[in-house]
Amino acid sequence: MAHSLHASSPAPAPFRSNRPDLATDAIRTAREDLAACFRMAARNGFEEGICNHFSAVVPGHDDLFLVNPYGYAFRELTASKLLICDFHGNVLEGEGVPEATAFYIHAEMHRLLPRAKVAFHTHMPYATALSMIEGEPLIWAGQTALKFYGRTAVDRDYNGLALDSREGARIASAVGDADIVFMKHHGVMVLAPTIAEAWDDLYYLERAAEVQVLAMSTGRKVLPVDPAVAAETYRQMREGDSESARLHLAAIRRQLDAEEPQYRH
Repeated sequence: MAHSLHASSPAPAPFRSNRPDLATDAIRTAREDLAACFRMAARNGFEEGICNHFSAVVPGHDDLFLVNPYGYAFRELTASKLLICDFHGNVLEGEGVPEATAFYIHAEMHRLLPRAKVAFHTHMPYATALSMIEGEPLIWAGQTALKFYGRTAVDRDYNGLALDSREGARIASAVGDADIVFMKHHGVMVLAPTIAEAWDDLYYLERAAEVQVLAMSTGRKVLPVDPAVAAETYRQMREGDSESARLHLAAIRRQLDAEEPQYRH
């Protein structure tokens, strides 16, 4: 299902007279953090073959982004395997090219939504299942789901594969102020200001979707939380959320350092 970017190449970039410094400590940390997210996503069953993609704007370079190369499963990725691309599809650092839909979706997300420093797109099973059903994806019945209360949007206009920049721009326009986008018949997109916050949201989104699907499978009515209580619980959860996300990412890196340290290479 994945497509090489060579099959439909974007427009050439303007000439760069000076190569940017891509060997800073901040960029190295971003590479390792992103690689850790790929590895842990694989452990949790969030990946689908070689088709899904995570990206992050390169620290200090708002016109460049890190993304996984075409042809690799999440569990294979390491910090040094990640590509640095510009918004024209040129690879400034790394071997290979991004998958075509990864480029066309993520380049437009980062270009058109500057607040979206990080974008994680997956077909993880439970959240994707909720993108396929009638009505709104989340019922707001479980406590974990309330982390996302008022933060979601639904892109209802599925048009097949995103194989040109127009489709990426259309998806970006459907986002609005949301952080979580359920892409009908497709999957989900998580947008965040940091890699840690993107990981935290991705993880808890799938957990919220999983328990909702289990509750729905009983055939009994799923009871939503009172809206006033849901809004207050959301507020409580969001207090200190960025610090909790930082600690969550640190925890998965400690696990990987002990069990799969090659992610850092």
